[in-house]
Amino acid sequence: MKKVITFGEIMLRLSTLDYQRFTQANQLNATFGGGEANVAVSLSNYGIPTDFITRLPENDIAEWCISDLRKYNVGTQNIIRGGDRVGIYFLETGAVARASKVIYDRANSAIAQIKPGMIDWKKIFHDAQWFHWTGITPSLSQGAADACLEAIKIAGEMGITVSTDLNYRKNLWKYGKSAAEIMSALVEGCDIILGNEEDAEKVFGIKPEGFDVARTGGEMNVNKFESVCKQLSHKFPRAKKIIITLRGSINANHNTWGGCLYSEGKLYNSKNYDITHIVDRVGGGDSFMGGLIYGLINFPDNDQKALEFAVAASALKHTIYGDYNLVSIAEVEQLMAGDASGRISR
Repeated sequence: MKKVITFGEIMLRLSTLDYQRFTQANQLNATFGGGEANVAVSLSNYGIPTDFITRLPENDIAEWCISDLRKYNVGTQNIIRGGDRVGIYFLETGAVARASKVIYDRANSAIAQIKPGMIDWKKIFHDAQWFHWTGITPSLSQGAADACLEAIKIAGEMGITVSTDLNYRKNLWKYGKSAAEIMSALVEGCDIILGNEEDAEKVFGIKPEGFDVARTGGEMNVNKFESVCKQLSHKFPRAKKIIITLRGSINANHNTWGGCLYSEGKLYNSKNYDITHIVDRVGGGDSFMGGLIYGLINFPDNDQKALEFAVAASALKHTIYGDYNLVSIAEVEQLMAGDASGRISR
């Protein structure tokens, strides 16, 4: 089977324990995570060969990171080396009415200093079937945006499927360009576009009428998002499928979760999951994307099944600590079949 290639930044994640606030913490738990790396880990768990592309410095923290990726069978042989530091993000996990909080410490990270021409994309793509990137990468620097566009164009020329998660992060666009200025040229080269209920609005000004993400009360009317899908499809005619993840936030520990997929004029709606005791929601969208790519590769003529696999996989991610979704195909299929009992398997 040909590879799925993902490109972006992986960071050291430092998290408070037991719902503590930063000001209470005497220690932090260290793991790794980043949108595109998270997708690669999911796919590797499903048996799809992956290659994660990034730039890391020559130091022990970078070696620790690479070792962590290899543990999950993610390909790391094409990671380029250079720069001075691995990016860091700090996570304070919220509870009930108190939201989680992320603080980034990733300025001047190795990948933020990347430039076009540093990566031999034609060599990397020679045995690839799919290339995935997110809107986080071009937010880091002009060089990262240019390198991402370079990869998208070469992948397109080589007939490789290109997917994106719009992943708008307001706190990252700080180098003088807005997401709207940069993202259109990149998304134009994509076959698959994923976003959440806010991304299309924040990046392209496309939004469902009468919708306020802060006041869902856990209720998400999927039909409101058909117009968003149609507008994105009109703006980016190359895209074969537009997918929206739908999160209804009752509180920090209790969300509803589902999604919709728009393809060839038809809207597919998923089952909706009621996730009542969230362990860790970070990486939820990435786990959806990993499940979606797996589904679209393995069920090419069944968009409904691909969507259901993505939603079930990401629902399970909410039960797992860390950025990575460490679930098997069998576990996802069990939930898809309606078994959410959580009974001991023995």
